[in-house]
Amino acid sequence: MTASKVAIVTGGGSGVGRAAALALLRDGWNVVLAGRRPEPLQAVIEESQAGARALGVPTDVSNPDSVKALFDAAVKAYGRVDLLFNNAGVNAPGIPLEELSIEQWRNVVDINLNGMFYCIQQAFKVMKDQSPKGGRIINNGSISAHAPRPNSIAYTATKHSVSGLTKAASLDGRKYNIAVGQIDIGNAGTDMASRMARGVPQANGQVAIEPLMDVNIVGTSVLYMANLPLDANVLFHTVMATQMPFVGRG
Repeated sequence: MTASKVAIVTGGGSGVGRAAALALLRDGWNVVLAGRRPEPLQAVIEESQAGARALGVPTDVSNPDSVKALFDAAVKAYGRVDLLFNNAGVNAPGIPLEELSIEQWRNVVDINLNGMFYCIQQAFKVMKDQSPKGGRIINNGSISAHAPRPNSIAYTATKHSVSGLTKAASLDGRKYNIAVGQIDIGNAGTDMASRMARGVPQANGQVAIEPLMDVNIVGTSVLYMANLPLDANVLFHTVMATQMPFVGRG
């Protein structure tokens, strides 16, 4: 990367967000890390040893005002936003859909779908008015944006919806020089995926251990997408543990 560009990474305190933030910081980006709790954000900043190029902003992506405050803080600190890695997400308990509470459903929708839209909308508002105009948005989809796991209706529905957000925003972003793409990740070695190594239900009713991949591979993938010129875009990028059950899922 040439000049110091500016990225916002939601869910930046752990897992995929942490890996992406560290990859961007190592490459010279200025990175604003967003997450609900300040302590994990600060831990990533200290680990990066990036000094003033890293900023933590406690954020609740399900709250539009909190999202606006995040982007305002990024612009105040660094002058613009070149990249949004729209990563924050949650899951619901792996229980039969008829037992899922309305509160559990709404929590997943509020963060995985509504929160992602709020961040996209705010990124558009900033990117279309800055000079040079434009920027890039990378949405974190999932293998579940293509094929479900048993007892995952809230997560699967919202991740399918992310693909719709990506396509619509990619189209609407053309006139503002905003490139929008999606990364679909399968079995990265994070706390969220640690249960895969212990065994998870399969479509045939069995429980099976699934392979994981190094989460830093995802950071490398995000960095590749982020560093493309704005006249090129990876619309969908699938990166996964080679032998995980995806192509044959179900």
